[in-house]
Amino acid sequence: MAWEVLSAIGTIAFAVSGAIIAMEEEYDIFGVYLLGVVTAFGGGAIRNLLIGVPVSALWEQEFMFQLAFISITIVFLFPHNLLGHWNRWGHFFDAIGLSAFAVQGAIYAVELNLPLFAVIVAAVLTGSGGGIIRDMLAGRKPLVLKSEIYAVWAALAGLFISFNWAESDLMLYSLFVLITILRILSYTFKWRLPARKIQVS
Repeated sequence: MAWEVLSAIGTIAFAVSGAIIAMEEEYDIFGVYLLGVVTAFGGGAIRNLLIGVPVSALWEQEFMFQLAFISITIVFLFPHNLLGHWNRWGHFFDAIGLSAFAVQGAIYAVELNLPLFAVIVAAVLTGSGGGIIRDMLAGRKPLVLKSEIYAVWAALAGLFISFNWAESDLMLYSLFVLITILRILSYTFKWRLPARKIQVS
């Protein structure tokens, strides 16, 4: 049950974030739907490629595609003066998508009896893959490549699930909430990972 719920939450959250960024970049309606859908399903596609699951399995998720299209339509028709506050609350959608898909991706890998490292990779790619594709198509530097803490939270979700520290649905939902809160806190308080800059003369 948790897998389906988290899939729905992640799909809606990333579809919304992709659509809003597309409108920020002044894409037409086709571009808005395209970026929204790619953001919602890109991470799952990348994960499937790397863990040996046919990418075509995504097309079996008809309900998730319907959710994505409905979410994008609502955002597209939403008053633009309210969407202008994306920088205030929009990262919330990204945090929800990251957390939901990271947990979902890790569950998927564990069900396939994959080793620890593969579970963590599945969590990171499912959680951040759609956002990476979204940012690249929008001409932005992907968050996961910045010193800002982003994909680390997805890896943490994979670690918890791979060690069976979150087995019941209640624990999985709690982990989802925890990762979401950590992502919001890291953005709000500008937590950073160590970084080095090379001066090119």
